[in-house]
Amino acid sequence: MTTAYARRRVAPAPPAPRRSPVGPVLALLWGGAVAVIALWWLDTGSVVGAAGWLTGAGRIAGLLCGYACAVLVGLMARVPLLERRIGTDRVTRWHAMAGRYTICLLVAHVVLILLGYAAQDGSSFVDETLTVVLDYPEMLKATAGTVILFAVGITSARAVRHRVSHEFWFYTHLLTYAAVFLAFGHQLALGSDLVGSRPAQAAWYTLYLGVAALVVWFRILAPVRLNLRHRLRVDSVHREAPGVYSVVVRGRRLDEMGARPGQFLRWRFLTDGMRWTSTPYSLSAPPRPDLLRITVKALGDHSAAVGLLRPGTRVWAEGPYGALTADRQSAHKSLLVAGGVGITPLRALFETLPGDVTLLYRARTAEDLALGAELETVARWRGAKVLYALNGPHGRRPDLTAETLRAEVPDLDAHDVYLCGPHGFARDLYEALRAAGVPDHRIHHESFEL
Repeated sequence: MTTAYARRRVAPAPPAPRRSPVGPVLALLWGGAVAVIALWWLDTGSVVGAAGWLTGAGRIAGLLCGYACAVLVGLMARVPLLERRIGTDRVTRWHAMAGRYTICLLVAHVVLILLGYAAQDGSSFVDETLTVVLDYPEMLKATAGTVILFAVGITSARAVRHRVSHEFWFYTHLLTYAAVFLAFGHQLALGSDLVGSRPAQAAWYTLYLGVAALVVWFRILAPVRLNLRHRLRVDSVHREAPGVYSVVVRGRRLDEMGARPGQFLRWRFLTDGMRWTSTPYSLSAPPRPDLLRITVKALGDHSAAVGLLRPGTRVWAEGPYGALTADRQSAHKSLLVAGGVGITPLRALFETLPGDVTLLYRARTAEDLALGAELETVARWRGAKVLYALNGPHGRRPDLTAETLRAEVPDLDAHDVYLCGPHGFARDLYEALRAAGVPDHRIHHESFEL
């Protein structure tokens, strides 16, 4: 495996960095929220009395909640512009934030509307709730959608998320689609800002149908096309370190997949106990026309089973995803910092990233240095440097501070830094790099804690 993948593919100079679409995308999303509020403003005359204020606030919350639902689903669609240019980790954080906003807006909408209606009708909150749910059109379906959204929100809370299996969380999360579908009808049937305006209705349909088209194309049709075209199967499995295994996957015309060093795919191995779980694993070597390779550390039931895969096992993959690529490079010199199994995407970049490259590899012991022989081979033929940060006697961790980093890489502030590792490790390294004078725009990091 070592010599097979250590092939010289280094470009003479770094490419011009591509401009991130983060700014335009965020401007578009917030612009949509402003347009939604403007819809209420233009459709509303004077607001009179407590009932009017409560109902008006509930209408605003409802419109924003409906818009946030569309954004929430759109961020789940795995659109390549977002996943490959902005980065899956950032899009995932946006999705989580949009989910929290959606639940808060939903609670505000339900409570404020019911309080406003109750004040208007002179009834109790409970009586008004029963009347709205049982007598208003589309409200039974909307209520079911609301319950589902609350269930998804509860299972997504950090305190719950770490106590349930990934499979349970994933399939519960997919119910978001059903919740949005069930709630859509009542927006058009009861939303006073939409009922009397054909342009507003057309815009709302366009928003939701557009998001649905993204989901169908990128989450269903594109993966089906990819797997029918490339016919992936496990070719071989190799032990790299204690509990760490590399899986070589063979397929047809894999160069047409567009995978790049530093990216990852979501892998589903079609064998007993693994076929229902899709897990992101990075490419640990530059992709070849007939082979892809991932390297996995046994951290749970699924990853532990990877080492037991047999050649010939069929593989279902989705991707490639991720923005930790050479496109982020803006300097001629680069430092790659890996913590533990975070070496996997950086191993592929170490071979292919243009310019002068230094790799710093943090592990507990020398035995834990997965892919170490390959790294040394690559370093020799490209004239690069590999540094190791291992625990000292009695398990003492090395100090990776601004001072020690500058001592190893004197012109550190002139480097791009690619960082991959556990969350705590990455956070501490980021702070040390900033203290060492590395500009924020030159620190490139993706978290795979999805």
